[in-house]
Amino acid sequence: MKDFVILICARGKSKGIKKKNLKKINGISLVGHSVKIAKKIKNSSKIILSTDSDLIKKEGLKHGAEVPFIRPTYLSGDKTPEVNVWKHALDFLQNKENIYPNFIVILPPTSPLRSKIDIEKCINLFLRKNYDLVVTGSDSNRSPYFNMLENKKGKLSLIKKGKVFRRQDTPQTYDLTTVCYVISTKYLKKLKNLLEGKIGLINIPKIRSIDIDDEIDLFIARKLFKLRNKIEK
Repeated sequence: MKDFVILICARGKSKGIKKKNLKKINGISLVGHSVKIAKKIKNSSKIILSTDSDLIKKEGLKHGAEVPFIRPTYLSGDKTPEVNVWKHALDFLQNKENIYPNFIVILPPTSPLRSKIDIEKCINLFLRKNYDLVVTGSDSNRSPYFNMLENKKGKLSLIKKGKVFRRQDTPQTYDLTTVCYVISTKYLKKLKNLLEGKIGLINIPKIRSIDIDDEIDLFIARKLFKLRNKIEK
């Protein structure tokens, strides 16, 4: 039963990298990578691209996404909560196309090294445990209980205070990634705080979990892409 859609959100302007979502890795744009892997996921009813950019719209159409609307300017700023963009896409599907998916799979273009297996694990966990939302993360490089500091009026202290003297003794923590989100549409419609419901997490290997924000991330992603291809062969 095709009861979900895949949503790719890519705005035209970005601060860290100009026209970031059109940057290429291995000859394919970041938008193209998201659409390409979305097409490998079975049973989705649609692959929707939400963008404010005609150039990104053209790129999405080229790779096989649907672009049924141009995102309004008020939802395309640096400070726009991403969840509002998801809600806008859902409202359009329901009110303009009479499509009522049970859940949405979101694949941001900034994680081009994700695998099909990563996405399928998120969907399966969401369905099996009846979560409101499934997110992805990777093992944290640093722990707020051990070696992450905050500065309050010039005074340094651990973010999480406690009697922990070895990293091995700290609770498991994760860096959130943009590899995949799976969210119930019922939960999305009433959502105010992304992590306020019943939340599940899939741990993604670091080699596939990079989130491209600046030129350094893009450089690393290009190197990791080649390395991953060698490892998986």
